[in-house]
Amino acid sequence: MSDFHQNGVISTLHNLSTRPLDDIENELRDYSKTAPIELILPSLYSELEGPALKNIVECLSKVKYLNHITIGLDRASKKEYIKAKEFFSNLNQSHSVLWNDSPKMKKLDKDFMALGIAPDQAGKGKNVWYCMGYTYSRNEAKSVALHDCDIMTYSRELLAKLVYPVANPHFNYEFCKGYYPRVRDGSLGGRVTRLLVTPLLKTFKKVLGHRDYIEFIDVFRYPLAGEFSFRSRLLKEIRIPCDWGLEIGLLSEMQRNQAYNRICQVDIADTYDHKHQPLSEENRDAGLSKMSIDITKTLIRKLAAQGDTFTHNTLRTLKATYYRTALDLLETYYNDAKINGLNLNINEEEIAIELFANNIIIAGQEFLDNPNQNPLITNWNRVETAMPDIKKRFLEIVESDSKI
Repeated sequence: MSDFHQNGVISTLHNLSTRPLDDIENELRDYSKTAPIELILPSLYSELEGPALKNIVECLSKVKYLNHITIGLDRASKKEYIKAKEFFSNLNQSHSVLWNDSPKMKKLDKDFMALGIAPDQAGKGKNVWYCMGYTYSRNEAKSVALHDCDIMTYSRELLAKLVYPVANPHFNYEFCKGYYPRVRDGSLGGRVTRLLVTPLLKTFKKVLGHRDYIEFIDVFRYPLAGEFSFRSRLLKEIRIPCDWGLEIGLLSEMQRNQAYNRICQVDIADTYDHKHQPLSEENRDAGLSKMSIDITKTLIRKLAAQGDTFTHNTLRTLKATYYRTALDLLETYYNDAKINGLNLNINEEEIAIELFANNIIIAGQEFLDNPNQNPLITNWNRVETAMPDIKKRFLEIVESDSKI
């Protein structure tokens, strides 16, 4: 159970009681009758073969307030797409499986490329972007939730709490971010948030001074959480990155475009675990190493866009300050783990900090080498302007693929 402390410019909705799940789901069912609630699930085909997604589908099949579920399926052959349709047929709600690798979807992608509006790389961001475009094309949802498909500790409570703040018509929230403790198998988790994002934000404050943007990102208790919900009008406005900077990039969009009193975060789970990425010390294009580079570049680009100047000297200062800040925080994390009877491997934590410190220089250098690179995908408002019949075409593609 968390406390009721409000510590920043957005609202924090806590888990202060054991409210029965039936109560909140019944409320959501009433809301969904006049304001449809939909869910987006970005998925890799490989996740269909793991234990997490099977449990997620089993839980979702019992949810009665969802009007539609959109599943974005990546890296699937025709045979695998057919298997995926069968897999998701256990859902009791209306649902659509977007086969992102189908010939028709690839043709659409080429047409977008010819117009200069296509995502420039594959990945979760691109998958989410297409799912949002399809949900926008359906034009039925009033509120939309999105979460990953590798959540090992998934439950109906997680989804209900995640969507409630934007589905409740008496609330004014346009965007809601989920948060939760990262404790697994008696150990403290959440390495990238604890060892990179938190000390890096503190570093920016020390080196650059106060920035509204940094204060905004820092108020989120788990900024890298892949679970969020929003009112459907944002479907056509949001611009998101295609890389591992998706979650930070999305928060950046909210900070730029939304009033703070329309944004909240909510405690959605007492425990949370998902598929864990390797540190990948030897390959900066994989695992947590790539994630740390993408996240750092996203933060640097955003600050540069707001007027901050980055040079080689700035990067060296950032690295040195980050390293000291991260080590100081590590002592706090160790003490926190110890008082709760949790394990924390100091050696492994320091190895990660050293990797992340070096990756600050790599990320900064990549930005300096290509400062004009724009990792944000075009929003669907512009897509519709460039291709006026996109909604009709998108719906026809998904309908045609579903008959395979």
